[in-house]
Amino acid sequence: MKKLCLLIICLAYAACIQAGGDPEAGKEKSAPCVACHGPDGNSVNPAWPKLAGQGEKYLVEQMQFFKDRIRVNVLMNLQVQNLSEQDIQDLAAYYTSQTPSPGAADPDKEYQSEKLFMIGQRIYRGGNAATGVPACMSCHGPNGLGNAPAKFPRIAGQHAVYVATQLRAYRSGARFQPDDNLNSMAGIVNYMTETEIDAVAEYIAGLH
Repeated sequence: MKKLCLLIICLAYAACIQAGGDPEAGKEKSAPCVACHGPDGNSVNPAWPKLAGQGEKYLVEQMQFFKDRIRVNVLMNLQVQNLSEQDIQDLAAYYTSQTPSPGAADPDKEYQSEKLFMIGQRIYRGGNAATGVPACMSCHGPNGLGNAPAKFPRIAGQHAVYVATQLRAYRSGARFQPDDNLNSMAGIVNYMTETEIDAVAEYIAGLH
């Protein structure tokens, strides 16, 4: 009886795994993505995000948002429009399994004689109590690794240009996500100055 129960549990577990994404299948399906995101999810162009090592649930959700045009980007909307649910799962599993390349903050960028990434470090780790900006690490972690179960994305080593663009998109309303956790971003960025946005983005680029 115990052996039968164990077999049933194993079969159920295997079925759950099979129902998710297949990294090998995702690798084959990622061919159209290589031009922008690189062969392993590490994009070279700073305007396009690194996907390697990103949380699987987050990637699935974002691709679905692009497919449903909740999140608008002409290139991405076209790329995902014919993807099935399994395609999305497979692609997410593949990119999650890849190793993210390290990034680096630009040490030469300054604001009023202070290194920009140092300003970003203060905000990322301690927020700005005077203006109501919370510490970024409260959701994204002290090293920017995110919280995969909560779908808070990994941001460590992400391109500063891309991060700053997305923060401004949240503030303008151009980027909107029907998720209470992620929608908090719009409220947070509304209290940030232009310099703070650029500074945080620069600091994030050097996290690992």
